[in-house]
Amino acid sequence: QVQLVESGGGLVQAGESLKLSCVASGRTFSGYAMGWFRQAPGKEREFVASISWSGGSTYYADSVKGRFTISRDNAKNTVYLQMNSLKPEDTAVYYCAAHWKASMIPREYNYWGQGTQVTVSS
Repeated sequence: QVQLVESGGGLVQAGESLKLSCVASGRTFSGYAMGWFRQAPGKEREFVASISWSGGSTYYADSVKGRFTISRDNAKNTVYLQMNSLKPEDTAVYYCAAHWKASMIPREYNYWGQGTQVTVSS
């Protein structure tokens, strides 16, 4: 089992930045690829970014490419999502998730956090 706890969400204005963190406990964190997903009201959960277990490979949704950066610190059992130039359409609950390989498909992830709200005002 892997337990995931996200933090760092909040209310910001368009153009500002936020950094989300996701701390893992339980099984060996470094053995898992990690992903960030988001879900806005009335919409399906969508892929945001993922990172391989080593951190050597990263993947991004087109909508966030160039603005968001995923990273991880295996010594701290933590994955991060740096979000810059935020837009109102980035408003959603953000979730981190763990899987044995980096994937863009939510249903492939075995473990999920409880989510953290990000609200971007215009």
